[in-house]
Parts: sequence; C-alpha cells; structure tokens
Amino acid sequence: MKKLILILLSAALLVPAASTDAAAEKDILAALDTWRQAVIKRDRAALEKVLHPDLVYCHSNGLIETRAQQVKHMVESSVDYEKIDLADTVIRVNGAMAMVTGKVVYHQVSKKGDKTVINLAVFTVWTKGPQGWQMIGRQSTRPNG
Repeated sequence: MKKLILILLSAALLVPAASTDAAAEKDILAALDTWRQAVIKRDRAALEKVLHPDLVYCHSNGLIETRAQQVKHMVESSVDYEKIDLADTVIRVNGAMAMVTGKVVYHQVSKKGDKTVINLAVFTVWTKGPQGWQMIGRQSTRPNG
C-alpha cells in the first residue's frame, strides 16, 4: 500500500500543475473588452481583429456563423447594443490557447425603441497568434430560470 501511495505521489509530481498566467489572463480580458466595445460600436475593423479567420460562432438559437458572417451580423444588426455585461468570467490558459466561461448579458434596443435583455452562459475559445489573442470558437446557451 505504501508503495502504491509513493507511486501515485511521484506521478502527481511529474504532472505539471495548473498555473495561472496572469499576463495572458490580462490580455484575454482586454481582448474580451475589445470584442464587447466592437459589438456596441459596430466596429468592423475591431471585430475582424479580435475574431480569428477560422472562427466558429454558435448562437444560443443554433445559428452557426463564420467570422465573415458574424462580423456582418454584428455590423448590420437590426438592434443596437446599449451595453454588454460580462460576469463570472473564468479563464483557463494552456499555452497559446485559452478557454473562457462566464455570463454575458446583452442590453438591446430595437429600431422601434423596444428594450430587451438577453442572459447567456457563454464558452469561448481563444488562440494567441501574430494578431494577439483572438476568439476562434464560441458557444452560448440560455440558462434555465
């Protein structure tokens, strides 16, 4: 039994511990803010910078978009985004890839002036390349309750 415990402890020491990369987390939070501001301002150039060319963007209604489709969707949206709140954001960095989970609350206004609030649970995947951190994958869902 002692031998088994020693083997398991030795194996645990060989596995790299999950570490936080504070600089990467800060950069990813900045990229998330760039995305948020780009959506609110309908900023095509900023969206194209922060969204990876191979983006797969999955909406809570099942719509799946490429980067070009997502950029067009946001820039030509039939609603204005007054603000977008991010909450409970958790970032897991693994080298040049990161997974981000959290809540996103969209505050929308229609062309008629009708206001809508949409609450989502969102999972995004980010990759770091020559352009910095870019969103390469996204999946959202509407939480129950």
